[in-house]
Amino acid sequence: MKTSSVTVAVDAMGGDHGVCVTVPASIDSARANPRLHLILVGDKSSIENELNKCRDFSAVKDRIQIKHTTEVVAMDEKPSVAMRNKKDSSMRISINLVKEKLADASVSAGNTGALMAVSRFVLKTPPGIDRPAIVFNIPSVTGHCHLLDLGANIDCSAEQLYQFALMGSILSQAVDGISAPRVGLLNIGTEETKGNEVIKEAADLLRADPRINYIGFIEADGIFRGEADVVACDGFSGNVTLKACEGTARMFSQFVKDGINRNWLTKLSGLTFLPVLLGLKKKMDPGEYNGGTMIGLRGVVIKSHGSADRASFATAIRLAALEVEKNIPHLIEDWFSDKTESKASEG
Repeated sequence: MKTSSVTVAVDAMGGDHGVCVTVPASIDSARANPRLHLILVGDKSSIENELNKCRDFSAVKDRIQIKHTTEVVAMDEKPSVAMRNKKDSSMRISINLVKEKLADASVSAGNTGALMAVSRFVLKTPPGIDRPAIVFNIPSVTGHCHLLDLGANIDCSAEQLYQFALMGSILSQAVDGISAPRVGLLNIGTEETKGNEVIKEAADLLRADPRINYIGFIEADGIFRGEADVVACDGFSGNVTLKACEGTARMFSQFVKDGINRNWLTKLSGLTFLPVLLGLKKKMDPGEYNGGTMIGLRGVVIKSHGSADRASFATAIRLAALEVEKNIPHLIEDWFSDKTESKASEG
């Protein structure tokens, strides 16, 4: 689905860095996409001060507006507290704007638990979806893999894993243009006898659905080899996998840097391989894949890393605009709606 314009509500106060990252990143995003409009949500004075520091603001000011709020959800705040006591927070208002159709999507680098709780409370899930999930793009040798869930649901039933796999498949079809994405279940082995009863039951559900290109169990290293386009798992396993991926990328980058800086000869040699090293760094940089989709909601919500820098946060905004253009929430809702009606008629 193509729209004439896309409006993204940005939680300008969220994350480790707040307005000094979110505001410049928003301007970068607006300059890169002439169809993008932004609502910067948060303390008006802080946002205006940051906007005045950005020399490119004048070029996009007609597409940027400010929505003033008086509260901020802290990174270590309990989700229940954020829900009850922070109704005028930049996070809550940015989600409200999506519900009120004043924005097409929301992006926040704030507290993950609070963002999921607020998003689920305000936007709700369509019929047929038990819980939203967080999906993230993991780099692989063939491109990337959509991994979900990444921490929203620590314990999952077989039906929920099945739903995650379906939502991931729909996302991959729309965003990647793959007609039959390869869908796997993360497990401790590829044999059908491996894993607990929940994951075995989820596998049975996926095998029984002819609309899903289910390829079986996949181990964590298979994600990086590009063996699947979508991998479903519980939030505990997914979050551990993601953090291990990010840590490995940073460790590898540090090893390369230390090796090059060892002495004058290695520094000279490093210049020869600099283009290759820079390309490798770009492919492995977690910032290049910043932005986790809170999928399964009646609206687009993107969770940025709390420590995201300017370029990484702009990546999250770009992802939000893409998912709006591809109409992801409606595609998922329509698919599950058909599935729910089919079950009802069978009953």
